[in-house]
Order: sequence, then structure tokens, then C-alpha cells
Amino acid sequence: MKKKTLFLFLLIGLMAFLVVGCGGTEAPAPAPPAGSGDGDAPKAPGFDGEIKLGFMVPVTGSEAPYGKDMENAAKLALEEINNNGGVLGKKLVMSTADDACDPQVASAAATKLISENVVAVVGGYCSGATLPTLKLYSDADIPFVIAAANSTQLIDANDGKAFMINGTGLHQGQKAVELFNKLDAKKIALVHQGDGYSEDLAKITGQLWKDAGNEVVGTEVVTKGEQNYSSVVTRIKSKNPDFVYWTAYYADGGLFIKQLRQGGYTGEIVVGDGSNDPKLLELAGKAASEGVFVTTNPLVEYMPVAKEFMDNYKAKYKQDPGPYSALAYDGIYLVADAIERAGGIDSKALIKALDDTADYKGLSGIISFNEDKTLVQSNFVLLKAEGGKWVLLD
Repeated sequence: MKKKTLFLFLLIGLMAFLVVGCGGTEAPAPAPPAGSGDGDAPKAPGFDGEIKLGFMVPVTGSEAPYGKDMENAAKLALEEINNNGGVLGKKLVMSTADDACDPQVASAAATKLISENVVAVVGGYCSGATLPTLKLYSDADIPFVIAAANSTQLIDANDGKAFMINGTGLHQGQKAVELFNKLDAKKIALVHQGDGYSEDLAKITGQLWKDAGNEVVGTEVVTKGEQNYSSVVTRIKSKNPDFVYWTAYYADGGLFIKQLRQGGYTGEIVVGDGSNDPKLLELAGKAASEGVFVTTNPLVEYMPVAKEFMDNYKAKYKQDPGPYSALAYDGIYLVADAIERAGGIDSKALIKALDDTADYKGLSGIISFNEDKTLVQSNFVLLKAEGGKWVLLD
């Protein structure tokens, strides 16, 4: 009996030792990574491994060539960043969502990226499609670097979490007026497609021109995909403007220019940055497009600092980079830079870091932001079609 009692006490003692040695004392919780926010707050998704960015552009529809080009440039930037050690020692990855240059599709694309817990979004090509996504990203506390879309409507809808790195419609309208004055124009006609981008640019330019004491003799609204512009051409020709300013996209702009010349209009023609693709000149034909001007963000072929980028892009994708490639490339690098400066991916810290950006040197120019999150310094230039190619004027 005594032996059984002694064995029982020994067994109880051994079990108590095992309980204490195997977890009776809790190990201290690991500290959150630097910059991930308050020590008691949950860490942002993905920071323990990869940092995930969203990229929203049209990869289907008529503007898909622009979107695909921007996506290629963004992927090139990611590859370079990761090959150089990533950001804060973490690899950057990217999820692309197709906005199809359509407001409803864009809203679905934004919802997709938000559900994937991206820490920031870069992209935005069509202003009309970008506009409804601003509130969605803002409500989710996700900073949005808008690479190409530049309607001033985006400014009014922005509550401080979206940053425009392309010049605005105001910058572009000022550049157009500069051209009109340079060529002693007195009367202009405006043609847009009623969307957020082209209508905004037409209104801004028209108002700037009238404020300077000049005349807008007509504003035409045409339908996207229209094939017959004969009635529009007739009205424009009857008013004999010195300039016709097409503020919409190249897919329709080429045909419009061709029919405008065929209809007998001999004055000057200028197009907005939505038509800066060289394909506009092909669609219009060499004869009709000769001498056409374009107000545009800077294109990489005219930027000496972009030579390495152009070479790397062409080597990787077997084609030349397009007109918005530099802006998409800069957008990715800008977000990476902001994450570094924020010390992590806490959304408030990241938004503040973007807001504090000062004289960041990108391929597309110097990036600093006004209070309304637009560029301090306009990046717009003038090009002219000569021999089927764009030539830099300034």
C-alpha cells in the first residue's frame, strides 16, 4: 500500500513538471513589423511575406492597347525593384484589374482589388471610368496613384487619398491656348464625346479661350464609335474656325481627321492626349494627319533620361513603349518610395508619405503635389505630325 501511495505522489509531481515545462508560461508575442501601425493593431495583410499592389487599367475594349502598355511598364518597374532587394526587404507583387474604360466595369475592378487586400492602387486611364472608383478606394483607406486620367472632375471627387501624376485638364487646356496664341488663332471649334475626360477638356479649353477675349464658334458632341462625321464636318466648315480641337480618343480621332480633311476643312487641327498614340496618324492617313498638333504628357522617346527604360522595355516586350508607359512606371516607383519613407504599409502613414512627396524625379518629370493632390508643375508638351511621326515642338 505504501509503495502504491509513493508511486502516486511521484506520478502527480511528474505531471505538474510537464505542464509547466510545456506551456504553462506563455512566450512573449512577436513585435509588429516596423511601420505596420499601432503595436496593438493587426498587421496589414501580406506584409509578413509579399507587398501586394493593385493595378487598374483597360485591358479589353478600344483603349486596351494603352492599358496593356501601362501594365507592361508597371511589371517592368516591379521586376527592377524586386531585383534590387524589394521594398523594406519584401517582394512587390501586383494584381491587375480590367476597367475596360467603363464606369460600371471599373467599379467591379476596384471592388476586386479591395477584396484582395492590396495596399495601394496604381493606374486609371479613362477619367470617366476612374471617377466612380475614387470613393470605393477611399472608403477602404487604399491610396490611389492615378497615372494617366486627368479630368478635373477627379479633383472634385477626391477626398485626399488619390494622387494625380499626370497633368490635369487645366494644364492641357493652357497648353492648347498657348498653341492657339502662337499661331494667331481667333476662332476655334471643339469636338468631344461627352465622357468625363473629353468633355472636361473641351469645356476648360473653351472657357480659357473665351476668358482671353476670343471666340468659340462651335462645340460638337459625337458618339463613340461613330463612322460618319459628314454633318459635323459641314457645320464646322461653315463656321471657318482657325483651329479644330478634338479632345477625345485616338480610336475615333483618326477617322474624324480623315473625314474633316476630305470634307474640305483646311485650317489647323489639334488633338488631346487621349489621341497621342502614333496609331492616330495611321488611321487618319499620312496626307490628312500631316501638320496635326497634339497636347500631351511627355512621351518617352523625347526624354533623354528614359533611354535605359526604353531599351529595357523593348528587350522584354519586343515593341516600343507607348505614350503612358512612363507614367505607369513612375507610379509603381512612387508607391515603392512612399512605402520606404512610411516605414511600412499602414494606410495612414502611406497616404501621408505620398502627400509629402517633394520633387520626386520620375521619367515623366518632377512630382510634387498641390493641396488638391494634383501636380504642382505641368508636364504637358506640344508635338506635331511630320512624315507620319510625332515631332517635339517644345
